Amino acid sequence: MTATVHLIAAARPNFMKVAPLLHELRRRAWCRPVLVHTGQHYDAAMSDVFFRDLGLPAPDHHLGVGSGSHAEQTAAVMVAYERLCRETQPDWVIVVGDVNSTMACALAAKKLCLPVAHLEAGLRSGDRTMPEEINRVVTDAVADLLWTPSADADDNLRREGVDPARIVLVGNIMIDSFEMLRDRIAAEDGAGRMGLAKGRYGVVTLHRPANVDCRESLERIVEALAAAAARLPLVLPLHPRTRSRLAEFDLLHRLAATPGLHLAEPLPYIAFMSLVASARLVATDSGGIQEETSYLGIPCLTLRPNTERPITVELGTNRLVSVETLPGALTEALGGAPAEPRSIPLWDGRTAPRVAESLERACRP
Repeated sequence: MTATVHLIAAARPNFMKVAPLLHELRRRAWCRPVLVHTGQHYDAAMSDVFFRDLGLPAPDHHLGVGSGSHAEQTAAVMVAYERLCRETQPDWVIVVGDVNSTMACALAAKKLCLPVAHLEAGLRSGDRTMPEEINRVVTDAVADLLWTPSADADDNLRREGVDPARIVLVGNIMIDSFEMLRDRIAAEDGAGRMGLAKGRYGVVTLHRPANVDCRESLERIVEALAAAAARLPLVLPLHPRTRSRLAEFDLLHRLAATPGLHLAEPLPYIAFMSLVASARLVATDSGGIQEETSYLGIPCLTLRPNTERPITVELGTNRLVSVETLPGALTEALGGAPAEPRSIPLWDGRTAPRVAESLERACRP
């Protein structure tokens, strides 16, 4: 009997996690993977282009949810996905990451008594003011199968009373995406396209409300980046939220006029990773970039008070910084030698096969 497996994609990070697994499951005769796009990110620059880069087919189902408050978006996904589950009756539902759709689809499926697996389970920042943390905790509480990227995630789940039989350490699926596209990333030459020399520029990404929604914080970040750009060219792909706040606070023109600071639109995965892979350093408030820079040995300054990926601080190249310490951290990073890549267990580009094997075991009668 062929098992029908729903893979849920909703936002940019999800696409990168779903792609290697979808390709792997399509090679397995025992299952039929079905790609479900909730439409949480509906801008082509933030969604559709990632499907093309990652070789993903058009979604089998598109829920078309769009934006809204956290409650509105979560509720809309639950209603739409419950309807789809009733119509299609999947044998398993796989959710990834920690966006609103992750929690919403997990809840909708479990209310219908469908088995749910969570890929990238067990990550914890300890900060419940972050919507993503709530999504992670709730999803892990209801999921039947918890695929973790690192041993600390296993520890988190065990502390929360999760049955160890439900926890499977599989490694980091984001590294699978990078390795799957490594040759195309290298051939892209994003630095050359922007007139930059490899290893002689930095990449910056910002989007979290704590950093961009407060005028004072965003102004201090802009000042720190302007000072750093005088020493090292910086590339700043602007998330729509960040661009909007910069314009609202009358800071966009300051960045645009800063020598050495290159503003860009949101970039497709291959183009973005081409820039990251050749960068001298990265400053970000994102989650996944902490993992990729650690894998590549690129110094990463994470503009957050905490991280749900502490292994990137312990074994990788990641360092947590604040708005106050960012200028000094940038200066220190520019003055130091690049870090050497360190091996993090199971971050090897083979996570998707391990996930597929775990799911096949779970599907056996």
